[in-house]
Amino acid sequence: MTVDDIRVLTDPAVVEAALDPIRASILEALAEPGSAATVAASIGLTRQKVNYHLKTLEAHGLVESAEERVWGGITERFVRRAARRFVVAPGVLQPTDLNPDAVADRLSAAYLIAVGARTVSEVGALAGRTEPPARLPTLTVDTVIGFRSAGDRAAFTADLQSALAELVARYHHDDGRPHRLTVSSYPRPKESS
Repeated sequence: MTVDDIRVLTDPAVVEAALDPIRASILEALAEPGSAATVAASIGLTRQKVNYHLKTLEAHGLVESAEERVWGGITERFVRRAARRFVVAPGVLQPTDLNPDAVADRLSAAYLIAVGARTVSEVGALAGRTEPPARLPTLTVDTVIGFRSAGDRAAFTADLQSALAELVARYHHDDGRPHRLTVSSYPRPKESS
């Protein structure tokens, strides 16, 4: 069984279980598979307390069995995170859809955040529908571009819009399977040293 790279959490009870400080530290300690004893040693709790929390995490699908090892007649159960990283779906905190169309300013941070939230919700739902997870036909372009001036940024934006409009016109078919295309740009935060 493979571990997901990212799993989008859509159930409030699962999110609550994951955000409990002790359980969050257990999930962090499970970067590699571990047992209640190995996790307890790494986070400074008793094996019994860790085992209690591991059962809760497993019941919510956040950890899963990895293997069992027998040591002198004792079986030690190892578990691992069900995903390398977890992301909370925006709908967990606010049950109504975050509709980008409800944001009037298409050049605002609010609009970009609404589009990003919709992307997390939609792609997370699509990725979680199949068992085992099927590879979704996605495309992601992620790059950094440095603009010398606001004028260069505006010219780039106009050229990009024109090129995208031409590509969309060339490949769009009303009877085809719709795919959502999102292109975003924002100032890259400074990296911490």
